[in-house]
Amino acid sequence: MKLVLSTHNLSLTEAIENHIIKRVQKLEKLHRRAVDVRVTLEHNETRAPERQFTCNMRLGVRGPDLFAEHTDFDMYVAIDKVVKKLEQQIRERHSKAKARKHKEAVRHKAKRLTEGRLI
Repeated sequence: MKLVLSTHNLSLTEAIENHIIKRVQKLEKLHRRAVDVRVTLEHNETRAPERQFTCNMRLGVRGPDLFAEHTDFDMYVAIDKVVKKLEQQIRERHSKAKARKHKEAVRHKAKRLTEGRLI
């Protein structure tokens, strides 16, 4: 998976980069067909102290991309919350796909029952 990392008003340290890579690998395990991740980190000193750091991620997958954003007092907390939001979106998408597949199977089985060909 390709990782695109950009920052605004923030110096990217090795520790932050390693933290992001670790979290992105977790997302990659959940969604194997993810193509790329775009991470933007921002520090805005004019905001209230509890809303100074913003992290947003866009996960490029088949279909509509997944996007999450969080603002917090700590960069690491913001990164973790964004990853948690993306995990939830991946799980929801997976559950919907499974439900759709199940619904089609039930419909097909009902059709075979009405025709009297249940095997």
